[in-house]
Amino acid sequence: LGTLMLSGIRETLIVVAPDQIDGFKRLLGDGSQWGLNIEYATQDQPRGLPDAYVLGAEFVRGEPSALILGDNLFYGAGVGESLSHARSGFDGAKIFCQPVKDPERFGVVVLDESGNPLSIVEKPVRPASDLAITGFYFFDGEASRYARDLKPSSRNELEIVDLLKRYLDQGQLQVQQLERGTVWLDTGTFESLAGASEFVRVVQQNQNFRI
Repeated sequence: LGTLMLSGIRETLIVVAPDQIDGFKRLLGDGSQWGLNIEYATQDQPRGLPDAYVLGAEFVRGEPSALILGDNLFYGAGVGESLSHARSGFDGAKIFCQPVKDPERFGVVVLDESGNPLSIVEKPVRPASDLAITGFYFFDGEASRYARDLKPSSRNELEIVDLLKRYLDQGQLQVQQLERGTVWLDTGTFESLAGASEFVRVVQQNQNFRI
């Protein structure tokens, strides 16, 4: 939510499992205490990230929007200004990437010499690039329509890389590398969650302000 707020976004739809929605509502409410408007939708079983655009079609109303994963953490000087600026001046979709030491854990984007995307591969066995796609995306108003057209993968889920490839095939995918010094943490494993917790603790303790 903090990352979305830094991006200038005030209307948010939180997609959660049915057995988790009450806890989120108790914690966050309607968001008015932060000047936000928070609504909720439930996903009764894992159907992939693009399913958020199927469930949230009425919420986005065919307008540009952002999608962020709940287990991703972004931190660094100028992150808000950078993300807010990235919201404008593009058609289609925009993704953010960062070099990582274990790209096989992520969706990976391959760029040409001019920085334009050539291909996207989900969790490649032999990565052709070390640029991992972060869990933060900007989409135009076509995202819900495109998401409804996707076919489930072998995991029986709609895959975010397939949605991105739709934009890539149309020449409407832009890639922006996070600035040097920006911290992006995917806390989807026990080890990475523990590391993120320690990072936040150290920064808050040393700098005496809350992230």
